[in-house]
Amino acid sequence: MDLRITATDPEHPATLLDLPWDVSLVDWPEEHLVALPRGISRHVVRFARAGGEVFAVKEVGEWAAIREYGLLRDLDRLAVPSVDPVAVVTGRATPRGEPLEPVLITRQLKGSLPYRAMFETTMRPDTVRRLLDALAVLLVRLHLNGFAWGDCSLSNTLFRRDAGAYAAYLVDAETGQIQPQLTRGQREYDLEVARVNISGELLDLEAGGSLHPSIDPIPFGEAIVERYGELWHELTRTSVYPRAKRHYIDRRVRRLNDLGFDVAEMQIQRSPDGDTVTFLPKVVDAGHHQRQLLRLTGLDAEENQARSLLNDLETWMASQEDYAPGDPLGARPEVLAHRWVRDVFRPAVRAVPRDLRERMDTPQIYHELLEHRWYLSEQAQRDVGMEATVEDWVRNVPHPPLPSALAPIGEDGDLLDAGEGVAVDPVGDAEPAGGVDGKRVVGRSGGDTPPDGV
Repeated sequence: MDLRITATDPEHPATLLDLPWDVSLVDWPEEHLVALPRGISRHVVRFARAGGEVFAVKEVGEWAAIREYGLLRDLDRLAVPSVDPVAVVTGRATPRGEPLEPVLITRQLKGSLPYRAMFETTMRPDTVRRLLDALAVLLVRLHLNGFAWGDCSLSNTLFRRDAGAYAAYLVDAETGQIQPQLTRGQREYDLEVARVNISGELLDLEAGGSLHPSIDPIPFGEAIVERYGELWHELTRTSVYPRAKRHYIDRRVRRLNDLGFDVAEMQIQRSPDGDTVTFLPKVVDAGHHQRQLLRLTGLDAEENQARSLLNDLETWMASQEDYAPGDPLGARPEVLAHRWVRDVFRPAVRAVPRDLRERMDTPQIYHELLEHRWYLSEQAQRDVGMEATVEDWVRNVPHPPLPSALAPIGEDGDLLDAGEGVAVDPVGDAEPAGGVDGKRVVGRSGGDTPPDGV
């Protein structure tokens, strides 16, 4: 059988042809591989570079590869956080004609880490809770879109920093299925699988000495069920209000917006006697602040990052002389937002050395600068300005190492000891291996949150 590459982008097939498809993935030469931390997988997985991009390559059966490729494309169309499918390669064979397993190729998610790499340093209980909160939000978003995961776990998830929290991305859709709407039984099955898997994964970390001593794996595994239930109830419950207090509907919508969701479709009914109004959000879309920031500025960010940037944008706009809401002669928000990107956002980010910019997403950098400016301004009892903030942030705040240095990869694909020195947690609140006296980590632990509008 001839080699066949099925890809989403017309540029990828030519680029991917340079990779050694006639060699088993486990034996790929180092010249094609990129040393990035990988989670546990029942398949052989490698990170490879081709055409200036980094891809995750997974050997799997042909039927499973094609099916997962299709599911990931469906999730991408639904705007659910998941890895980006790139291609499926079939018809692989050695120079002797021996068949090799097909592969599924996805794009490496910049700034993301598997949970085991994050636990290389002991994470505090509050940080683990934020990790599980992110996974609960992901599971709710999947279920709202009719996706039954079938194998929800920390191992099948990648995590990225999102301001003071995390964003979770589905990385393995092998067992999933998409339906118009999930039954309660299907959702509860996913929750039970998540509870058992997470408790087991935390028990494994505990056995390896990588879990904070105050964390009990069983209650933490059960916590995701509670967090999921609270969020699902808020997003889907029916509310009944007195007719004279219909403004409660607006208050409910704003509360959903605060959670990061838009009400795309709603159902409102009046009782036969006309005394009450029933409100039911029928379609709820995640990414309220993401869409608002993208519309105004063209910047693509995680939800909490977008909320932080919007606060700064609104404060800056209010300080502009030509900003006059409701005045037809005043500058429109879109015009001011473009000016903010040009005169405020970009200069601040570009002042950060390039090697630091490669370690995290641009919106995360700006969010951390905002928090650090707030901290320095509180100390100085005046606004220190962004130029001084950038200089101090670069010099005095520990930053995560480059992705390739986070955790060396052994020949069997397992994570090796990251070595000695300062071990910086992805959210900045890990316990240091060697101490960071005189340096303060801000903007990551969630404990130093500036007031709105900073």
